[in-house]
Amino acid sequence: MTNHTKQQKTAAIIGTGVIGAGWAARYLANGYLVKAWDPGKGAAEKLQQSITNAWPSLQKIGLKENADIANLHFCDSLAEACADANIIQESAPEVVEIKSKLLQEIGISAPTDAIIGSSTSGFKPSGLQKEVNKPERVIVTHPFNPVYLLPLVEVVGGELTSADTIERAKAIYTAIGMHPLHVRKEIDGHLSDRLLEALWRENLHLVNDGIATTGELDEAIIYGPGLRWALMGTNLTYHLAGGDDGMRHMLEQFGPALKLPWTKLEAPELSDDLIDSMVEGTQQQAGERSVKELEQLRDNCLISIMEALSQYDVGAGKVLNDYRKAN
Repeated sequence: MTNHTKQQKTAAIIGTGVIGAGWAARYLANGYLVKAWDPGKGAAEKLQQSITNAWPSLQKIGLKENADIANLHFCDSLAEACADANIIQESAPEVVEIKSKLLQEIGISAPTDAIIGSSTSGFKPSGLQKEVNKPERVIVTHPFNPVYLLPLVEVVGGELTSADTIERAKAIYTAIGMHPLHVRKEIDGHLSDRLLEALWRENLHLVNDGIATTGELDEAIIYGPGLRWALMGTNLTYHLAGGDDGMRHMLEQFGPALKLPWTKLEAPELSDDLIDSMVEGTQQQAGERSVKELEQLRDNCLISIMEALSQYDVGAGKVLNDYRKAN
């Protein structure tokens, strides 16, 4: 671990799986001292491997002052990791009992002014913060994989969360190159995952009913809607679909189709046959490429897309431009 000044900020990472490791990499790239803890077997080695794999992509984005993988310290206990942290990112498995217990322990160990963020993709903050010491500093901070590249983080306050915590968190995430989206009313699944789950459920139905393979369904997004979503999202895209009269004409023309039984809201039963179809389909798509190789491909493509968007100062490209301009 390198020497650091008192001014160097500290982030505690509790849980170092895919999401926790992504948080660690992003904070390290922004010059933070990162103190991590995870009780899993071989967690320290796996975390080091994940950050090493992500570092070339972060170098392409641009490292901030004092950024150094050597600023990573894997701790022997949760208390040690949280002791002097400015912000804590809890990224434990999506089990409410596990998260609630960890957040209570974090609340005891962390400085009283530290922000405590949970990476939960579905739980409401009000239910997580009730038993935590000084619950006003507890929020949901839901990122997207890979956390070290994708800028979106949903920031959700609970009934006991202070406005100051929300504003301080938004400032931190903006400074480390993210786009903090304040979800003003807490709801199960927040915003983005509710949209993604609808698409995911329909995906499972189409595979389960033998309509399409996983590869065909991915092609249906890659070559069409996915490219538009990178800069406009669903609503503005459909606004353009209405021509000069915009959204009103689009709804008048295509609105009746919403009554047709095109989609299924409930997910199909995850039978052994469906699971096998999903596994076989995605293994065929992956071919001989390992997960780490696919991660590198994904990261390189994401950087290229963000660089392209940056030329027009829109979407994730604007976030990247603002981040690079910041001191």
